[in-house]
Amino acid sequence: MRNLSPEGDSAAQDAQPVLTLDKITKTFPGVKALDGVDLHLYAGQVTALIGENGAGKSTVVKTLTGIYQPNGGQILLHGKPARFVTPQDAADAGVTAIHQETVLFDELSVAENVFIGHAPKGRFGLIDTAAMHSRTADILGTIGAKISPSVKLKDLGIASRHLVAIARALSVEAQVVIMDEPTAALSQTEIEELYELVDTLKAQGKAILFISHKFDEVFRIADRFTVFRDGQLVGAGQMADVTEADLVKMMVGRAVDQLFPKRHAEIGDKVLTVAGYSHPTEFEDINFTLRRGEILGFYGLVGAGRSEFMQSLIGITKPSKGAVRIGDDVRVIRSPADAIKAGIVYVPEDRGKQGAILDMPIFQNVTLPSLHKTSKDGFIRLAEEFALAREYTQRLDLRAASLDTNVGALSGGNQQKVVIAKWLATKPRVIILDEPTKGIDIGSKAAVHDFMSELAAQGLSVIMVSSEIPEIMGMSDRVIVMRDGRMVAELEGDALSPETLVRHAVGINEQGDVA
Repeated sequence: MRNLSPEGDSAAQDAQPVLTLDKITKTFPGVKALDGVDLHLYAGQVTALIGENGAGKSTVVKTLTGIYQPNGGQILLHGKPARFVTPQDAADAGVTAIHQETVLFDELSVAENVFIGHAPKGRFGLIDTAAMHSRTADILGTIGAKISPSVKLKDLGIASRHLVAIARALSVEAQVVIMDEPTAALSQTEIEELYELVDTLKAQGKAILFISHKFDEVFRIADRFTVFRDGQLVGAGQMADVTEADLVKMMVGRAVDQLFPKRHAEIGDKVLTVAGYSHPTEFEDINFTLRRGEILGFYGLVGAGRSEFMQSLIGITKPSKGAVRIGDDVRVIRSPADAIKAGIVYVPEDRGKQGAILDMPIFQNVTLPSLHKTSKDGFIRLAEEFALAREYTQRLDLRAASLDTNVGALSGGNQQKVVIAKWLATKPRVIILDEPTKGIDIGSKAAVHDFMSELAAQGLSVIMVSSEIPEIMGMSDRVIVMRDGRMVAELEGDALSPETLVRHAVGINEQGDVA
């Protein structure tokens, strides 16, 4: 591997960067988020910004888009100093961002969403609706989106909404396009369409900053890489000169030899038995057992019914029939409170909306289901709350300035750790992890996998719902595959392979015919 600095890269010497961050520093009270970092973006090239949660990637994006102003260093646009005091300054300079979650407005038309805040004006300063629709159609055309500018956003699907968000970002005369986890909510087909869009933008000479936790995306789409760790630049160069292992070592400061550290665990007695579990519309006839110390994986494509079944199992929705046994005892689970009493807890896929209260501090989130442990005579004991929260956040190596920090201020990986800590504090017998590493970086994934394996080794039973085949393969003792709301396979040992997982998930038999 050649770990190149931008200055030492021959390709970088052939052309002046469109945009440069030069020794940028950004500090917050008690935290140095960026410590003299450099970043170079070139016309017609994709630069991948790589780093763990908390490495400084979001701070860079906010600095480039005028939300934050640096405490030191300078921003150069075509080699000349530039200041982005407001987001409008950045937009006027041609710097635009496509965020993972862009705010759009359901009751407005596509054209109104695209040009909100900077619509073209006609006589007397009124919005020129015809010009706005025409320009929206042109932008949508350049990205291959067959969407009418006049249709209301609420009438569009998720993929089309994403294209509207992209069109909105491109509605300014963009020279630099920042893509921050743009594929998080997309299907594989939509991701391929996004790749084609990136190729189009490159051909138009745009300088693209691409931020993703997914290495397959980075190697597919990026020309160059820049790696941050703990707010510092630790490496930069050409993608052709590095391997995945090289990038991982730069990200975490050590080699991650095993992302799926599955420890040996003694598989014990039956802990959970599910028989004939059905729902009128979501799933039908689910049957399985889960044993002490076992990690049971659930795999399937989007819409297979995995999450819907898990939510029914913990009492969020009611099944039409079926039975649940904890050990030898039949349990009726009508609510999440019943599930918690039975020793079953659920870490949801959408941690922001379902897993945590983002405006509350860490310690209150962790102790929320366990207030009976930290209170007496109806009064909460603050010291006991902190002690309980500290015990479980330390076990998960949570990184935060203090337990008083609001969960919404944490990185995605640390938010996930808060949600897991909250449920572990209830001392469950079964923990259900729904997409436990979705949207978190490779270092945090390894930490979650290691802790998951530790829990199983200590005798906790784990159900893991995952769409990532390496995760399913690396962490599961057995795997149940679901398709269209039904169990279609139960695999373990030599029968478990990527090919068999996909074949059962899509409904293709060994002869290649659709089942």
